[in-house]
Amino acid sequence: MAIRNKLYFASDFHLGAGGYTNSREREDSIIRWLDMIKTDAAEVFLMGDVFDFWFEYKTVVPRGYIRFLGKLAELTDIGIKLYLFKGNHDMWMFNYFEQELNATIITNELEIERNGKKFYLHHGDGLGPGDRKYKILKKIFRSKLCQWLFARLHPNFGVGIANYWSQHSRIVGLKNEEKQTTQKEWLVSYSDDLLKTSFYDYLIFGHRHLPLDIQLNERSRYVNLGEWVNYNTYAVFDGESLVLEYFEVKA
Repeated sequence: MAIRNKLYFASDFHLGAGGYTNSREREDSIIRWLDMIKTDAAEVFLMGDVFDFWFEYKTVVPRGYIRFLGKLAELTDIGIKLYLFKGNHDMWMFNYFEQELNATIITNELEIERNGKKFYLHHGDGLGPGDRKYKILKKIFRSKLCQWLFARLHPNFGVGIANYWSQHSRIVGLKNEEKQTTQKEWLVSYSDDLLKTSFYDYLIFGHRHLPLDIQLNERSRYVNLGEWVNYNTYAVFDGESLVLEYFEVKA
């Protein structure tokens, strides 16, 4: 029996984006990945925008994703620790995944140390300079008042609007988005600023949608996990080093 000692990181599945057929194909691919890693995973970090939209009403959750949720339940039932980060698309996670999956919900950043290596983990939205409009909207959307008001909408209406928007999500077709120079990658700049006051071996983010692995100094690396609409990328830490990998596609 394999020893479960690895950490796996993935982000930006955007389940629901691109229509039902596209999303179901992506869901199947993610399930195959989860099946592959369950033999040696100790902890799984899903770092935001797992869903292209998610809102938990008091007694209702969005329809669909049953195979994916069942697979997560299987992983946690065999003792794998699961972390779910709130992204900008699924920030309205409350206690459903905690109750049903025994998952740990991460609202902002998470700092951990494993086998002598220090990790800084964050979805990546709203960090660094600029983007003031989004930062204001993020505060509004995360406010109790905004959540209460949205919950007053009938699920058929509220979730229906979100699903219509997801079918036109900009992530579909982002394959040709160009990587900025290192100096212009705002999450790289944010990481450099963090390293001025604290040390981390790995600073791992999602949100950017491009798989990136950038050496920041002699010991620290910035890693962006990419996304699963075009790239199917994830990172794995085996106790000694972190590697950015592709699943069922060529790099």
